Amino acid sequence: MRRLRRDLGLTQAHMAADLEISPSYIALMERNQRPVTAETLLRLAKAYKVDFSDFTEETGTNITARLESVMRDPMFQDIDVLPLEVADVVHSFPAFAEAMLRLHTSYKEEQLALADRRQGATGGGDEVHGDPVAAVRNFLGARRNFFPVLDAASEKLSARVTEAGGLISFFQQKHQLRVRRLPPEVMTGSLRRLDWHRKELLIDDTLDGASQNFQLAQQLAYLEFYQDIQAAVQEGNFETENARRLAQRSLAAYCAAAILMPYATFAKAAETRHYDIEALARQFGASFEQTAHRLTTLQKPGQERIPFFFIRVDQAGNVSKRLNGGGFPFARHGGGCPLWTVHTVFQTPRRIVTQWLELPDGQRFFSIARTVSSGGGAFGVAKVERAVALVCEANYAERLVYSKVHPKPVVPTPIGITCRLCHRMTCTARSEPPLGRQILPDDYRRTDVPFGFSDS
Repeated sequence: MRRLRRDLGLTQAHMAADLEISPSYIALMERNQRPVTAETLLRLAKAYKVDFSDFTEETGTNITARLESVMRDPMFQDIDVLPLEVADVVHSFPAFAEAMLRLHTSYKEEQLALADRRQGATGGGDEVHGDPVAAVRNFLGARRNFFPVLDAASEKLSARVTEAGGLISFFQQKHQLRVRRLPPEVMTGSLRRLDWHRKELLIDDTLDGASQNFQLAQQLAYLEFYQDIQAAVQEGNFETENARRLAQRSLAAYCAAAILMPYATFAKAAETRHYDIEALARQFGASFEQTAHRLTTLQKPGQERIPFFFIRVDQAGNVSKRLNGGGFPFARHGGGCPLWTVHTVFQTPRRIVTQWLELPDGQRFFSIARTVSSGGGAFGVAKVERAVALVCEANYAERLVYSKVHPKPVVPTPIGITCRLCHRMTCTARSEPPLGRQILPDDYRRTDVPFGFSDS
């Protein structure tokens, strides 16, 4: 009730007037001291055109799961908080639970920044102040890759685009811009170019349909939401211009995905299709990568879906994109374990490969990996092959269509965050020893693993 009222920009008095009940009763319902009756639900549906599913127990379940995850943070390891106690807090004190989640998000953001500063001081890892990519990753990760203001605005704009007959028609009607597709030799290295003088939006004609739509949507995001994007970037307090520009680009891409795959429709389709990425991509006219990327952003309070982690790597193992919608421990420095199939799917192009994973601390995950390509579109035009992986915690896997053909194994694949942070002593795929461990000499004995190291 409280979230709905805030999303609508209403006071308790205004909502009470719309529902023809007293403001005090609204306050009691928001504090969970009075039930939301069937009659109240009917009035809500009539007054604000809301879906009854917005008020199901799933909301409390998702918040409970998130708060339980927070309480598993090592800083709370000496506090024995039972799951039942967490559930009681969520249901009896929802505002406190939300405050706790916000506070922990802020804490994690500062923790990442501190870790980067320390690593930079010792010459290891990425330093946020000097690395704009790391700064933007922290910015997105601390917010679980979800920006409610931009998402809501994009969803409304998507409806207007549909009413206008599509993106091309909307550009013509709203911005008096004609969309033209031109060959690469005319575009001179540009995929998209806005020509205000001729009132034209030029698009490279070698782009496939999904890429063309994405470029159109991203340009529309710049035209419609420039101030909103700038306001969101300001929240990041970036110290370099490069970081600000990368953040702006990321948020414009976020809006483009939200325009093409509006939250409510896409989230419902994701559940209906059991997160079948290829089926969703075809339904919304998007690419496999765009769809997988969008799945990481479905964290709207009250309408949360499975929290995913997304990574994109090339054949050399370079990570070019890392999005964290689920608080995974390898979201910051991970992605380099050779036992993870995201690094081997290049052997089976375009084929989805699933895998059960287990980290050294016992956490289990389910991975979906596949190759994607960019560029090309004509003979002789360079094409880049990359691999993407979408990962969720093991307890969510049963909701995925992929787990039906890859049932839970008795022994999942043991992987590490990175070799430097992984302390598995028997891993034959190790490329370097872990930090803080003493390497054993091989004067008299050579172990069957690349590095022998002490167990203490």
